[in-house]
Amino acid sequence: MVFVIAEIGINHNGSLNLAKKLIKMAKDCGCDAVKFQKRDVSVCIPSWKCIDMRETPWGRLSYIEYKKKLEFGQEEFDVIDDYCKSLGIDWFASAWDINSLNFLKKYNLKYNKVASAMLTNIPLITEIAKERKFTFVSTGMSTMRDIEKAVNIFREYDCPFALMHCVGTYPAENSDLNLRMIVTLKQRFKCPVGYSDHSRGVLAPSLAVALGACAIEKHITLDRTMFGTDQANSLEKHGLEIMVRDVRLVHLMLGDGIKKILREEELKLRDLKYWN
Repeated sequence: MVFVIAEIGINHNGSLNLAKKLIKMAKDCGCDAVKFQKRDVSVCIPSWKCIDMRETPWGRLSYIEYKKKLEFGQEEFDVIDDYCKSLGIDWFASAWDINSLNFLKKYNLKYNKVASAMLTNIPLITEIAKERKFTFVSTGMSTMRDIEKAVNIFREYDCPFALMHCVGTYPAENSDLNLRMIVTLKQRFKCPVGYSDHSRGVLAPSLAVALGACAIEKHITLDRTMFGTDQANSLEKHGLEIMVRDVRLVHLMLGDGIKKILREEELKLRDLKYWN
């Protein structure tokens, strides 16, 4: 079965109520898990970027103040943890720094996630690998050598993982998706490979499954016109329903690759098959 992850990320815009609506939407659409992002903005934003000014729903703010508005703390994640348990859907988060990784430990989550931007953060991914928790490792904006270094760390600590083919643009153009990388990564690293999709629409995830993807991650939103950098390439409820349906259907249609004669075919053999 393909593991379907609804990426909420920061599309909650700092609203716990909005986050809960997105969790419920993901559950209703048949997703296996929802994923958030967790940052300590004081350590993971470059100093030169902190003072950039931008227009936000909270007024004109510096970049670091804007990012603080989007961050959930223990109070919010306690509610999220309880709410996901009540609905019967898993949740986890990509930690962008070691402080955030340590913060998430209290929830005893089943999964970890390495964001594409953190693939080359060797101290962080080493700490993640030490937890020996199944980890989805996104590979956008990275070279094969970068990926190899990360794979070696996860194998050194005997940490189960899946690489996630990803193109780190928002949204990703169809001509840039390079879905055959799913096959390339499987052949090169002999590990499970999924697909983290930043394209518009619902076609790419199904094609990824046809190419052997074991997991699909897709950003979700209540409304693509909402404020936020990830909203435009996210799926609203109807699109998510279609994507999950099609991903499950493609997986079913692929079968096991073993030639067999169906019982229904056997009933037709006497009348229709050519006999020597």
